[in-house]
Amino acid sequence: MVNFTIDQIHALMTKRPNIRNMSVIAHVDHGKSTLSDSLVQHAGIIAAAKAGDARYMDTRKDEQERGITIKSTAISLHAEMSDEDVKEIKEYKTANPTGNDFLINLIDSPGHVDFSSEVTAALRVTDGALVVVDVIEGASVQTETVLRQALGERIKPVLCINKVDRALLELQMTKEDLFTAFRKVVEDINVIISTYQDKTMPDWQVNPNSGNVAFAAALHGWGFTLRQFAQRYSKKFGVDQEKMMDRLWGENFFNPKTKKWTKNPTDADGKPLERAFNMFILDPIFKIFDCVMKDRIEEALAMAEKLNIKLTSEEKDQKGKALLKTIMRKFLPAADALLEMMVIHLPSPFTAQKYRAETLYEGPHDDEAFIGIRDCAADGPLMLYVSKMVPTSERGRFYAFGRVFSGTVKSGLKVRIQGPNYVPGKKEDLFVKSIQRTVLMMGRTTEPIENVPAGNIVGLVGVDQFLLKSGTLTTSETAHNLKVMKFSVSPVVQRAVEVKNGSDLPKLVEGLKRLSKSDPCVMVYTSDSGEHVIAGAGELHLEICLKDLEEDHAGVPLRISDPVVQYRETVTKESSMTALSKSPNKHNRLYLVAQPMDDELAKDIESGKVSSKDDFKTRGRLLADEYGWDVTEARKIWCFGPDGSGANLLVDTTKAVQYLNEIKDSVVSGFQWASREGPIAEEPMRSIRFNVMDVTLHADAIHRGGGQIIPTARRVLYAALLLGEPTLQEPVYLVDIQVPESAMGGIYGCLTKRNGHVFAEEQRPGTPLFNIKAYLPVKDSFGFTADLRAATSGQAFNQLVFDHWQPLTLGSVMDPTSPSGKIVAEMRKRKGLKPEVPPYTEYYDKL
Repeated sequence: MVNFTIDQIHALMTKRPNIRNMSVIAHVDHGKSTLSDSLVQHAGIIAAAKAGDARYMDTRKDEQERGITIKSTAISLHAEMSDEDVKEIKEYKTANPTGNDFLINLIDSPGHVDFSSEVTAALRVTDGALVVVDVIEGASVQTETVLRQALGERIKPVLCINKVDRALLELQMTKEDLFTAFRKVVEDINVIISTYQDKTMPDWQVNPNSGNVAFAAALHGWGFTLRQFAQRYSKKFGVDQEKMMDRLWGENFFNPKTKKWTKNPTDADGKPLERAFNMFILDPIFKIFDCVMKDRIEEALAMAEKLNIKLTSEEKDQKGKALLKTIMRKFLPAADALLEMMVIHLPSPFTAQKYRAETLYEGPHDDEAFIGIRDCAADGPLMLYVSKMVPTSERGRFYAFGRVFSGTVKSGLKVRIQGPNYVPGKKEDLFVKSIQRTVLMMGRTTEPIENVPAGNIVGLVGVDQFLLKSGTLTTSETAHNLKVMKFSVSPVVQRAVEVKNGSDLPKLVEGLKRLSKSDPCVMVYTSDSGEHVIAGAGELHLEICLKDLEEDHAGVPLRISDPVVQYRETVTKESSMTALSKSPNKHNRLYLVAQPMDDELAKDIESGKVSSKDDFKTRGRLLADEYGWDVTEARKIWCFGPDGSGANLLVDTTKAVQYLNEIKDSVVSGFQWASREGPIAEEPMRSIRFNVMDVTLHADAIHRGGGQIIPTARRVLYAALLLGEPTLQEPVYLVDIQVPESAMGGIYGCLTKRNGHVFAEEQRPGTPLFNIKAYLPVKDSFGFTADLRAATSGQAFNQLVFDHWQPLTLGSVMDPTSPSGKIVAEMRKRKGLKPEVPPYTEYYDKL
C-alpha cells in the first residue's frame, strides 16, 4: 500500500535539505526503468511481486510493447532513513536535515540515443544522476554521452552497476572475474568523469569504498553497497565501519589463520589468499545462488534463517529463480541500497543551487533573481524553468513540466512567461498570464497540489498556449532568462508528410504544432515548395514522432515520404578571386572572400565553447591563442550564422571605409539569409569564414538602405562560396556494435555495403563479446539495424550516435555526372529548383 500522502509530500517540500532531485541515466537496455521499479515498490505504489516486470515508469503503450523508454517520466517518492544514515550525509554540517523523512523526486529517462533530448530536459531540473551500467556490456557510447551532458550541467553522479544476476546465472563468472568486471566499469566511469568534469568543481569520481557505487540485479530486485556490508561486519566483529569499508575493496586480503589483513595476495607459505571483496561480500551471494539453482533447498532455507531472512510457508515452497528472487530481495533489497546512496551522496537543492546558479542564469550575478536561485529561497522572486511539455489526457493540452529554482509557485499566481528569445527590456516572446493550476507529477498520474516552493519539480496547467517547448517563468520584472538547454543530438533526418484527404489539412497543421510542443528535439517546418517537413535525431525518433502525429496529435491518415538527410554547404579552398556584387541601383559595391574555417573551431562554435554571446575581447583572445587568428580581425567578427549562433563567421577586414557601420545591420541580415540556405542546394552553410575586403558606398544615405544592401550581400556571399571550390558536408554516425565473436563476420560485410568503415575493435574482458566502433554516413544508415540483425542472426546490438560532418569526396558537386553532383541534382529537384547548380557568374558582377 502507498506509504505516504500528498500532504506529507507537501510538508516535505519546504524542507530543502531533505529533498533529492535525481535522474536515472544510462545506455539503452541497461536497466533504468527496471531499477526505478524497486524505488517505486519501496514507496508502496506497486506490489513487490511486480517490481522489475512492471516497468511502472514506462507510461506509454508503445514503451511497454517495445520494452524501451521513449519519454522521461517524473515521480515523487517519500523515503524514511535511519539515524545512522542521516548522520553520514555529506552536507550535514552546512544544511542540517530536519528529521529522517526525505522527498525523492525521481526522473526515469530514455537510454536510446534518438531520445537524448529527453535526457537533457530531465537533467536540467535535477541535481544528481544515478548512472546505471550493465556489468557485462560495460560503459558504452551512450553512457558517455549522457554522463557528459550531466557533468556539463554540474550534476553530481553516483553509479549503479546492474545485471549482476546475469553474470552469475548466464556467464557463470568466478568471483575474481566478477570483481575485475566491477573494477573496469568503475575505472571507465571515472575516466569519463575526469575528462568532462568542470575543473572548478570538487572531484566527483566514484569509488565503492566511498559508498557512491551500488551493485544490483534490478530484475530480481536486489542490490547492495559496500557500506551495508561494512555496517554488518563492523557490528559483528566490533571494528570501525570506515576502516572495514576501505578494506572491502581493492587489493586487500584477509588471512583467516592469522586473523590479519594484508596487501599481499599470498600468505607466508605462498598459498593464495582470497580477496576481501570476494570473501566477505560475493561469497554469501554465490553460496545462495549455488544452493538454490542446484536444488539444495534445505541448505538454502537454513542459510536464509542464519541471515535472519523471514520467509512465509508459501515462499518456502517456491523453487529455482522464484525462490532465489525472494531470498535475495529480502536479504539485500535494492531500494535500501539505492536510497541510502542517493540520500547520503547526492546534493539537496539547497546545496546544489549554490554552484549551479552561475551556469543556469543568463543575467548579472548580483540581481535579485540570481540571489534567489543561489539561495534556493522560497520567499524570493519566482524563477521557474520549464524544460518540456507533457501531453495531458485532454487532446492538444499540455502540462508545462519544470523546476522551481527560486520563490513559490501557486495556482492563480500572475507570472511573466519568457520564451527562449526574450530579451530583457523588450516585449517580444513575453506574456503576462496567471497559472491555472499546479500539479505534482506522479508517473502515470498527476495529483493537484496548492503550491510548490523552491527546489522542487512541478507541473503547471494553463501556460502551454504561451510556450513552445521551454522557457522561464518569473515574477521579477528585471529577471533575465534561465539558459536554454544544449542538446547533444541534432535533427539530421527528415521526412515530408501530407494528408491523404485534402480536407484534413487544417488537422495536420494543428497536429504538427502539437507534435513540435511535445518533443524537445523535433523540428517542424514548411519548406518553400509547400511541404510539411519533420526533422528528428534518427530513424526511431522520427518513427515515434510520426506515429504520435498520426494517432494522437492530428488523428488523420497521412502519406509519408522516404527519409532524407540534411547536408551542409561549405568551401574547400579560399575563393579564387575576390567576389564583387553591385546593388540594384549600381551605386554600392561589396567585395568579399570566402575561406574554409578550422574544423575544430566549427565544432567549438556548435558546442558553445566559442559563442556569439562572449564579449569581443574574450573571444578575440581565444581565437588568437587557440586558432591562430589575427587579434584585430578576431575582434571584428560581425556575426555568427545562421540564426546568430551557427558555425559560419562574417569578419570585417576592411581598412577605413566611410559609412561602414550604417550598412552593418543590412549586411548581417543578408549573411543570415544566405547562410541559412546556400546556392548549391538551399542547405545551410557550415564552417566558412567570409571576409569583407572592401565596400564602396553612395554618399547619400537614401541610396544605401536595406533594400539595396541586403540582396547585394546575399549575392556576393553566394559568389564567394561558388568561387571557393564548394562541396557538401554530410552527417556521419558513430556506430557502436556489441556482438559475440561467432557473429562478427556479418558485420564487416554489412558496413562495407553501406560505405561504413571500422576504426576500433576490442574484446570485453571476461566475456565473449566484442565492441566494434565504426563510422557510417547517415544517408546510408536507413534500414541498417534490420540488415545487421539479419546478417548476424539477431546477435549484434548496435547504437547510432551523430558524430561529425564530413565532406563528400566523390567528384565535384558542380559536375552533374559525378556521384556528388547527382546527390545535389536530386535535392534540387526535390525542392523544386532547376537541376543544375548556377555558375558563380549569376551572382558576380564585373567592374
